[in-house]
Amino acid sequence: MERFDCVIVGAGHGGAQAAQALRQNGFEGSVAMIGDETELPYDRPSLSKDYLAGKKPFERLRLRPEAFWAERGIALRLGRRVVSVDPAARALGCDDGSTIEYRHLIWATGGVPRRLTCAGHDHPAVQYLRSRADSDRMIAALPGIRRVVIVGGGYIGLEAAAVLRELGKAVTLVEAQERVLARVAAEPVSRFCEAEHRAQGVQVLLGTGVEEIAGAEGGGCTVRLSDGRDCPADLVVVGIGILPEIGPLAEAGARARDGIEVDAFCRTSLPDVWCIGDCAILRDGPGIRIESVQNANDQAATVAKAICGRPEPYAATPWFWSNQYDLKLQTVGLNLGHDATVLRGDPAGRTFSLVYLREGVVIAADCINAAKDFVQARKLIEAGCHVPADLLKDPERPLRELLEVV
Repeated sequence: MERFDCVIVGAGHGGAQAAQALRQNGFEGSVAMIGDETELPYDRPSLSKDYLAGKKPFERLRLRPEAFWAERGIALRLGRRVVSVDPAARALGCDDGSTIEYRHLIWATGGVPRRLTCAGHDHPAVQYLRSRADSDRMIAALPGIRRVVIVGGGYIGLEAAAVLRELGKAVTLVEAQERVLARVAAEPVSRFCEAEHRAQGVQVLLGTGVEEIAGAEGGGCTVRLSDGRDCPADLVVVGIGILPEIGPLAEAGARARDGIEVDAFCRTSLPDVWCIGDCAILRDGPGIRIESVQNANDQAATVAKAICGRPEPYAATPWFWSNQYDLKLQTVGLNLGHDATVLRGDPAGRTFSLVYLREGVVIAADCINAAKDFVQARKLIEAGCHVPADLLKDPERPLRELLEVV
């Protein structure tokens, strides 16, 4: 049995940042980080971007070199999974039979890919993209792959489609809803992304589900769609969201729904147990899990300050990003409950922004190849500005100027 003053479960961005932030805030107790992969903490979003494309070696994805953790007295317990939490004994049970006791516990496990449930969902051609092993398996198979079906038109699916098209693969993207990015963006952004992928040669099928995946003679498979169409494929990439990895903590009694509920300091309902990142829901926040590196990092900083006796409530503005072909999509804020949008610029020029408003207040912006809008929109959002639509829609007028006129 081992005991640490702070145990962090999860070795992704949130867990790694929590360990660093504890030391930066003067925490002198013992710290351990548990990860279910054998890899040192690494940049997971790059798996569907530069790493899959072969533009960046894995060594450059590591968040810190191995010596960094040892120098700061952070013990790494990699290749093991926490399967139980005993809040009364303040102890964790791991899949290798070991037990680790804690004084403080930070849960930063993120999520696991949502799986297909149709017939043939376990066909060898079906792959997910969440870990280095997933990416390596896909990269190893690419030389023998000609036809790819991607299930899911969210960011993961679109990023994978872009990379695979650039590698010369024939790509069909299947989305059950009537537009891509339907969960996170308004229609102008969805239609722009859809058009860009079609222009790059991706066959985009909307309002279509997967009924069955069947083996095919000579290898590969056939993806049978809800409209009766059959799509032959050598590889099926599934990107239909994630499920929060919260089982042991929820079973231990932590208040949970689609994630672990936390207060403004990321505390759970269990004593001295905190939760951050993709698997956390702010109890008094927007009511959803925020799946972004920024959110995980900022919540890690919030927890570290609280543990070190300098609590500051979480108040960061969420932001997200995606690379597809030569497009950089950046989003700031959350568009939940928006009642109006304003288009800045012309999508035909491939540089524009869509600003979201609620009762006249700027709450979010999607910026495509418009980095200045991304940076300046954040200031409008944080200021809670009421901005007239006619001022917002002029792309020649910097958003920062609107802080002075409203």
